[in-house]
Amino acid sequence: MSAPSRLGRYPVRRRIGSGAFATVWLAYDEHLDSPVAIKVLADNWTGDLHIRQRFLEEGRFLRKVESPHVVTVYDAGELADDRPYLVMAYADQGTLADRLELAPLETSQALTVITQVGKGLAALHDRGVLHRDIKPANVLFRTIENGRGAHVVAMVGDLGLGKAMDMSSRLTMVGGTPTYVAPEQALGEGLDPRADQFSLAALSYYLLAGRQPYNHQVLAAAEDPPPPPPMDIDNPEAEAVVLKGLAKDRDERFDDIESFTAALVDAMGGEVDDAPQAWIPAAPELTQAAPGPGLTEPAGDLPPGRVSSSGRRWLWLVAGVLALVVGGGAGWGLEQAATSERIIRDDTETITVTVPEEWAAQVDPEPWTPVEGQEEMAALATGASTDWNTDADPAPGVFVGLLPGEKLPSRVPQHAACESSSSQPVRDERNGDKSMTVWFRGCPGVKFMVERVIQVNASQLLWVQVRSDDQGEARRVLDSVDTAGI
Repeated sequence: MSAPSRLGRYPVRRRIGSGAFATVWLAYDEHLDSPVAIKVLADNWTGDLHIRQRFLEEGRFLRKVESPHVVTVYDAGELADDRPYLVMAYADQGTLADRLELAPLETSQALTVITQVGKGLAALHDRGVLHRDIKPANVLFRTIENGRGAHVVAMVGDLGLGKAMDMSSRLTMVGGTPTYVAPEQALGEGLDPRADQFSLAALSYYLLAGRQPYNHQVLAAAEDPPPPPPMDIDNPEAEAVVLKGLAKDRDERFDDIESFTAALVDAMGGEVDDAPQAWIPAAPELTQAAPGPGLTEPAGDLPPGRVSSSGRRWLWLVAGVLALVVGGGAGWGLEQAATSERIIRDDTETITVTVPEEWAAQVDPEPWTPVEGQEEMAALATGASTDWNTDADPAPGVFVGLLPGEKLPSRVPQHAACESSSSQPVRDERNGDKSMTVWFRGCPGVKFMVERVIQVNASQLLWVQVRSDDQGEARRVLDSVDTAGI
């Protein structure tokens, strides 16, 4: 989709991400000389009063809290088409889910993140609000300036499932992410802050042990979870704290979030780093007063001469497709320096992706046949040179294609020629779509490659491969992939 020129009084820079209920845009507050994130309710939900109320409640819950570890809401409004929007603090360092795709956190950094998220949750609880959906994708990082200079803080965000405690004491809609949700929440019982403590303990287990305590696929699996496996972290005191926070019976957990984090800090030596480490460079081109270039979609069709032969195009994908088939919309809130961009669509208008203008040197929007003898499916490939996807002259580019599949594969295509890869696939679930992602570094012709597979419906997978010399650029392209009508 093309970026709107303005949302309310705020000029828009680019899209940060989108989900089932809303799209988030990076914009600029000209009055306060500051970048902001603007969350806009999706147009297909405008007439749903329940969803609209949940959207507005998120802003009200967040506005109640004054804490550097909870995303701040600065303003709210309504567009001409009646869609409400929230103006919030911009998380320039992305999410914890993004960060974990690169590598596990060092133990000291993990403890810092846990304690800062704990402070954010405690601030919510002090104002009578439960979060109910703590997970890596809902922990955001932001650079702030103070007398000590610039440093990064972890913030709790996305209160789409947030509830006032007096409401949670009565029957409420069951929700949450199965791997992190407390048993009483999965059962639809009345909740108190110990439900968020369980989720924070599950996150702590993940950060300290390098794997999740559970792999629940549905909420029903979280109703009566078995004891999690040993953490194997060579710190029995810290492990005991985490497991107490994960107690199935809430009465066996700590009394509150502060007690949990204090016990964990004490078990791990009693010291916490000042701040998480910055890992995304500053982006003045996106966060300054002057309008960013190239943020609207070019008019008309794709330039002539940029469509390649589909027969030639797919040779480089065969091995990867076999790995996916035999083995078995996501968004990342990251920004970095931007160039002019182009939105590319496949021939069936099922897939769109936004790429740097120079990546449109070779565009192929034609369908492909992922499994020999079966039907064609929507696909799109675009790159920075004629041979961008060959061994002869590799260059930045992206491929997106649908293929049949009833579940995620056990592995993604491998790239032995790359110097290194993620230690294990990162599995996630966003807006109901399960995904698996692996990063590769030091690859021939480019510095980074990322493979992602998303379960977009009961019978189809979406395969995305991005090649780039810049990790932030790769993430922006990955984030921009969108589908329609599937």
